[in-house]
Amino acid sequence: MTASRVLVEIDGPIAHVTLNRPDKLNGIDLETIDELIAAAESLRADHDVRAVLLRGAGRSFSAGLDFGAAFAEKSRVKKFFFAGPRRLNRFQYVNQVWRELPVPVIAVVQGHCYGAGLQLAACADFRFTTPDATWAILEAKWGLVPDMAGTLPFSELLPADVLMRLAMTGESFTGTRAAELGLATEAADDPLAAALALVEQIVGRSPDSVAATKQLVYGTRRGSERQAWRLERKLQSAMFKARNTSIARKAGAAKQKPEFGPRTHGS
Repeated sequence: MTASRVLVEIDGPIAHVTLNRPDKLNGIDLETIDELIAAAESLRADHDVRAVLLRGAGRSFSAGLDFGAAFAEKSRVKKFFFAGPRRLNRFQYVNQVWRELPVPVIAVVQGHCYGAGLQLAACADFRFTTPDATWAILEAKWGLVPDMAGTLPFSELLPADVLMRLAMTGESFTGTRAAELGLATEAADDPLAAALALVEQIVGRSPDSVAATKQLVYGTRRGSERQAWRLERKLQSAMFKARNTSIARKAGAAKQKPEFGPRTHGS
């Protein structure tokens, strides 16, 4: 029986999602894409989950797309790649889906973080890495461009000249350098502990406020000022009506720790 390529474990309010091909440095094939999407869609429906930790089993986060395995089924690859003019294809959706989850997603990086793996990490909301991890936008090595939804977060996180240099050359850089560039949130000897420390802070806040904040930040990255102001008002109006907002206010006034209910904001 083939082992699952993606493991999902729920520990209280935290979902641990682990790429599980350590013998292949967690190279991503078509089955991994299917399982990652299924995991994300399942977590979207779980309103008790407050944060997601995205990790790689073994010594690497992900060495990128496993070309040999993925392109063994050329007809299936074509289906994954096809999309209408206003839709994401499956190669893009597998990463974009994590940006669309109404909870924060934190990537924990060690070892290799290449190509498709780096695009997956970039589509998380936070990235904690070991200082000696090796990062690379590796598509240039194969005469390709990043095409798995990574371009959007890359453009948000990096200046244009830095992004073009990394994407045109495919040069590798350390986790420390990734943090210096702003591509990683933080470099730490124990990135999992650093990620869990952030999660502890986040789960102390209303899950509705956290979900709305993620929507607000991504929703105002592009577009007009009027659109940004409109989204602010819309989300704040929703927060005024949310039960968890009332819980936060009452706990704050009483100087007590709030006991929040399930998330109600976000599908």
